[in-house]
Amino acid sequence: MSRTEDIIALVNQFKKIEVNELAERLDVSKVTMRKDLDKLEARGLLHREHGYAVLNSQDDINYRLAQHYDLKRKIALKAAETVYDGDVVMIESGSTCALLAEELAYHRKNVTIITNSCFIASYIRKAPSVKIMLIGGDYQKESQVNVGPLVRRIISEFCVDRLFVGVDGFDYNRGFTGNDLLRAEAAATLAESAKERIVLTDSSKFKQAGMVSEFPFSAIQTVYTDTGIGASEASFLEKQGIKVIQVS
Repeated sequence: MSRTEDIIALVNQFKKIEVNELAERLDVSKVTMRKDLDKLEARGLLHREHGYAVLNSQDDINYRLAQHYDLKRKIALKAAETVYDGDVVMIESGSTCALLAEELAYHRKNVTIITNSCFIASYIRKAPSVKIMLIGGDYQKESQVNVGPLVRRIISEFCVDRLFVGVDGFDYNRGFTGNDLLRAEAAATLAESAKERIVLTDSSKFKQAGMVSEFPFSAIQTVYTDTGIGASEASFLEKQGIKVIQVS
């Protein structure tokens, strides 16, 4: 892992850890550690508090972004290989999706990202060449996502090759699931305007079932995840005609 990933892993482990201890554990100077933490705090991955690095509140989307960060980043990087300079893609809300958007915004030229995630729009706002099209709607404060009937009205004007989405769970009978009805409805609406629907999720989501159905298996063409996915789940998805791409 990179030093950034090591820092996030340690803060996740201890929830609150002294900056000096982080520097000692990772064998860098206190000055270097403070600079690293400044960058991570600017990205919203943690915050600083009286000489400590502290994990964000569990209600904050930045908290979810920091969970399994190293795996999520690897998944995002792998999915980004399919996107080229000048492409137009749609990206739904979700922590792994945010890391994909970050990779595209800073390492591709003239990519257009259509999203209903205010968090993603803000997260990549400083990238010099990316074009962001933010879909309006009813604003959900906790997830920082726009949902509701206005999303459907606006998205009906679009047609893109690929939509990247996150999910909250998996169920053999119901398909991919979510934990919020309005967000799940918004994601399904976005899917109607994309030729290919691609799920980005770490393997932990295959061990839980969300509250509401989000996508039937027939709606998804590709899943990017990590090697922690069970062999039975991966085999099942492939039998549904879904390509499963795993990173380690």
